[in-house]
Amino acid sequence: MQCVDFWNDINTAQNITQQANNIKHTIGRYNNLKQKIEDIEILIEMLKEDEDYSIQQELINEINNLKEEIDNFKIEILLSGKYDENNAILTLHVGVGGTDAQDWTEMLLRMYTRWSEKKGFKIQVLDLLSAEDAGIKSVTLKIIGRFAYGYLKAEKGIHRLVRISPFNANGKRQTSFASVEVIPELKEDQDINIKTEDLKIDTYRASGAGGQHVNKTESAVRITHIPTGIVVQCQNERSQYSNKESAIKMLKAKLVELKERAHKEKIEDLTGELKDMGWGSQIRSYVFHPYTLVKDHRTGVEFNNINSVMDGEIDKFIKEYLKCNFK
Repeated sequence: MQCVDFWNDINTAQNITQQANNIKHTIGRYNNLKQKIEDIEILIEMLKEDEDYSIQQELINEINNLKEEIDNFKIEILLSGKYDENNAILTLHVGVGGTDAQDWTEMLLRMYTRWSEKKGFKIQVLDLLSAEDAGIKSVTLKIIGRFAYGYLKAEKGIHRLVRISPFNANGKRQTSFASVEVIPELKEDQDINIKTEDLKIDTYRASGAGGQHVNKTESAVRITHIPTGIVVQCQNERSQYSNKESAIKMLKAKLVELKERAHKEKIEDLTGELKDMGWGSQIRSYVFHPYTLVKDHRTGVEFNNINSVMDGEIDKFIKEYLKCNFK
């Protein structure tokens, strides 16, 4: 008992230290922004007194950069939810649309990978199910970085693609769908207990990349939580133990979110109102033809540079959603 209390005290101390570091980081960012504002004020005074227009462009650039930094800082201040600072577990599932939908799911994987890289977040593939003809059927990623979940929770829902299908010999326009599910990776102090008898654990051979050892042994793990029907799986590690550990973490995160939404009756509600993976349920549309436009149907935000969006420039949609839901 004393040993348990000792480790609880250690965890509590670590959590307090982490919170203190986060507060210190926030104060440091505030002071840094304050100093930049003062520097810009000095440049403005220089421009007024000397009429030195050679610094005009420098001043404009500094102001634009400062606006973006302040906007990002405001968003992080808004991210005060219980799990917002946590790493995120993001899962993409193919929806209606056949081969095009599989290709679309892979395009979204690339988009979120690019976005994560630009944020300085690390990415770990937990599970990947490739399609036989093209694209992927599903993928689960762990996005590692402060506020990863806080940002990505804005992406939960159905994403719709409209384009001329590269898989259609007649060059017809095709509409495809894919779903995005986001849950937080729990920290130690947010952990929950799961009864062993409530779990059905299956092992199987991994189907994705990972070398001969992965494919020759049953290292992949699938866990079913019997009371709720939630299923999670992981196959990225060579060790069955490591895959099981990762799958358990995903299951706990899903159960915590389910608990947060206790008034919901269906497991589907756990994934961000994923009612139907098809017509009329999308949160965002990406149109490549007959015009180019990305529109978020929740906030009304539109952007016509669809190539930059597919390269990971999705902050404008995320930020507006977070602002709207904070009010």
